[in-house]
Amino acid sequence: MNPTPAVAAEGAPAAAPSLSFASLPLAPATLVNLEQLGYRQMTPIQAASLPLALAGHDLIAQAKTGSGKTAAFALSLLARLNPRRFAVQALVLCPTRELADQVTQEIRRLARGADNIKVLTLCGGSQMRPQISSLEHGAHVVVGTPGRIMDHLQRESLDLSALDTLVLDEADRMLDMGFYDDIAFVAKACPKQRQTLLFSATYPESIAGLSRAFLRQPQRITLTEQHEAGKIRQRFYEVESEQKLAAVGLLLKHYRPVSTLAFCNTRQQCRELLQVLRAEGFVALALHGELEQRERDQVLIQFANRSCSVLVATDVAARGLDIDQLEAVINVDVTPDTEVHVHRIGRTGRVDQAGWAFSLVSGNQMTRVDNIEKALGHEIEWHSLSELEATSGKPLQPPMATLLILGGRKEKIRPGDVLGALTGDAGFSKEQIGKINVTDTSTYVAVERSIARDAVRKLSAGTVKGKRVKVHLLQDRAE
Repeated sequence: MNPTPAVAAEGAPAAAPSLSFASLPLAPATLVNLEQLGYRQMTPIQAASLPLALAGHDLIAQAKTGSGKTAAFALSLLARLNPRRFAVQALVLCPTRELADQVTQEIRRLARGADNIKVLTLCGGSQMRPQISSLEHGAHVVVGTPGRIMDHLQRESLDLSALDTLVLDEADRMLDMGFYDDIAFVAKACPKQRQTLLFSATYPESIAGLSRAFLRQPQRITLTEQHEAGKIRQRFYEVESEQKLAAVGLLLKHYRPVSTLAFCNTRQQCRELLQVLRAEGFVALALHGELEQRERDQVLIQFANRSCSVLVATDVAARGLDIDQLEAVINVDVTPDTEVHVHRIGRTGRVDQAGWAFSLVSGNQMTRVDNIEKALGHEIEWHSLSELEATSGKPLQPPMATLLILGGRKEKIRPGDVLGALTGDAGFSKEQIGKINVTDTSTYVAVERSIARDAVRKLSAGTVKGKRVKVHLLQDRAE
């Protein structure tokens, strides 16, 4: 993905912005922290938006997931904070709990160079009482979903009278989910003299209406996205509708990607594809709106840590999903929206990696493909399913498996404690351990699939942070 700023702001064409964070009016401690975190230079959305945001302008920024937008608004709101003023000075609204958690983690990382900045997450799916208690202890930044933030405002457990910055992240997604009234309620509860930063992947009329209602003379930034030649290798296959689910398995067996995101247009198609893939021996999970929050969390963690080969999802469920390594995207159906197609396939081929994007096209979807071809500006590449061969009888297994430890932040467990337990008495090497995700009540640990059961046994027999813990292997239902 190679985003380039199309418009730096409304008005005269802007000069090419500097890509150095040192060119920004940021505190020296922040610049040192950015260097330590590996932020070498700004992404296009950061270079276009940060100078305007730091200058105090309201902003409408159109940018895709994975473009670096979180750091763009996080650095701006952190620059405006007064650490000695223990009140909520910034509020970030997100469409989902998963995105809110990602945003919270990123703000905490970027805030390391400042004094003790407290960032609090307030989302639905969690109990109110602990959140109210946390608010009573104070916070500088709140990140949350519109409905839960509105609940706290109605209960008067959240005070926004000291707010300086309001961020609407993935605003188009929030509107798609029916949050307009909730957003309006929250915005009206904020001081009028505030900065509002709106980030959106698309710019439909609903976003224009939102900006007119709640932003003051906003500067607008638009990034046009073009995929680098050869970075994302697209192939289209004409397939009868009833053959599509079997075709997904054939693609996976032929190309053997380690991680694949398969997009379905409906929940029902998600369920049917999941059933087919599991029957063929694939380690597959589904992400859709019917899952409970705990189930969604577990699915996302397993896919991100490479314990799951295929994630089957609808566009709604996958919005905001940002995976570091994704070898392939499969469009089980071609979406009628060209912009959504670009967004889907842009999940693969990130940074210095190449990726595959496969689209299965039934006869009644050819007009959609014509529109995609026009948008790309070149002919698309058609292939036949007859070219595909299952290179091995057995589907490729994911390299990792996930252990679930019953205990998390509330038990003061940190990733280093778990890594120490596995590489200490348990005797495993650091190279055999993958991502470690610590939530309030649980800890998820990715380990090499070959050592998973041994790791469960040794962790259960030993201690983490000096205490015995209960450990389970999350079953992927393909073993």
